[in-house]
Amino acid sequence: MSKRVFIKTFGCQMNVYDSNRILDTIKKIGFTETKSIELSNCFILNTCHIRDKAKEKVYHEIGRVKQNFEGKVKPIVIVAGCVAQAENSEMLKREPYIDFVIGPQSYHKLNYTIENFEKNKIRNEITDFDSISKFDYLSKIKNQDSNVSSFITIQEGCDKFCHFCVVPYTRGPEYSRPFYQILNEAKQLIQSGTKEIILLGQNVNAYSSVENKKEYRLSDLIMALENIKELKRIRYITSHPRDMSDDLIDCYKNSKKLMPFIHLPIQSGSNKILNLMNRKHKVEDYIDVYERLKKINNKIEFSSDFIVGYPGETEKDFKETLKLVKNLKFLNSYSFIFSPRPGTTASNYDQIDKKILKERLKVLQEILFNNQKIKNKSFENNQVNVLVENKMKNQDKFFGRNEYMTSVIFNGNESLVGKIIPVKINNSNQNSLFGEILTNDVEAA
Repeated sequence: MSKRVFIKTFGCQMNVYDSNRILDTIKKIGFTETKSIELSNCFILNTCHIRDKAKEKVYHEIGRVKQNFEGKVKPIVIVAGCVAQAENSEMLKREPYIDFVIGPQSYHKLNYTIENFEKNKIRNEITDFDSISKFDYLSKIKNQDSNVSSFITIQEGCDKFCHFCVVPYTRGPEYSRPFYQILNEAKQLIQSGTKEIILLGQNVNAYSSVENKKEYRLSDLIMALENIKELKRIRYITSHPRDMSDDLIDCYKNSKKLMPFIHLPIQSGSNKILNLMNRKHKVEDYIDVYERLKKINNKIEFSSDFIVGYPGETEKDFKETLKLVKNLKFLNSYSFIFSPRPGTTASNYDQIDKKILKERLKVLQEILFNNQKIKNKSFENNQVNVLVENKMKNQDKFFGRNEYMTSVIFNGNESLVGKIIPVKINNSNQNSLFGEILTNDVEAA
């Protein structure tokens, strides 16, 4: 009997990467992927704990699986990721339909756990912090991602303990993968057709690996990837302002493949709130990084994250955030109302009235979204270079991204996938650019 797995992924790019590696792993014990829950023998829910009501979303999804398999043989049901790490055995107690939970640092134990469950039907939780064993194990399994743009996790965990954040508790302490292990994985992906690599980490620019008494930083990885001819673009996400080191900033002078777009979360424009958050940087530090990079290349653009209504935020603090946003004019940004995460320091603070929070978020997003529309409008009637990723589902259009990660939709053909092509932008909206191929003289893939 064939064994089929359905994997549903919530959350960040790192979870997308993890789900791809989970699939690579369980293929070793005979599973193939299915896009239909009803056809699966195994259902894996890879969860995220960052957003509000993350735990309840898990139980909602499990409820849907129950409905799909009512009166049928149930699949093995696995909850993976950060909610699994945070809730562990409590999930097994609350929901008998879950067979086991596994945290993000324990995926190297997944095959053994599945086979053990198939044999003994013993429910279990596996939530050890063991990044070294995990990545050593995964390095021996080929990354079979064949997308034009591919992720590689290079760093996991966090030692900064921002008071609102669960990452240190769900992903553990900072761990940087060995330098050459990452390069080997990158070369595998490039051989499979990848043209763009996005380096991932909870604090990606804190990457530091010592091998043979030599320290390798994110800048060393970027410049090593720069030398691989077939690779066309390099990106990294997510950065911390405190770790924007001189050598990393210099990469924007020395690398032609590093894209001029930086996601650098600040969270608030108020130094008082940044201090309450335990962010370990000031607004002035952030602006200094911004100005240094703009001096290197004025075309570099930034995106950021903002938490609205963090405990203690006054109207004055909020206006300082608005001032920052108006001055820096981010290409795009993510903004959320503060939501306390259980176990974090900020979960113990007095909360601001929700009506005030909603009003502040509306004001902030109006400015952020307007900036985004203006930035996208500036591309109209101009040429942009687009890395073509795929043909869009149910449409006779193709999809790619420009240097700034902005979605570009245009007419094309299959031969363009994996190539960088010039596209003239005819119109835009808040999230996307729409255009037409400028010339048939495209770059060879």
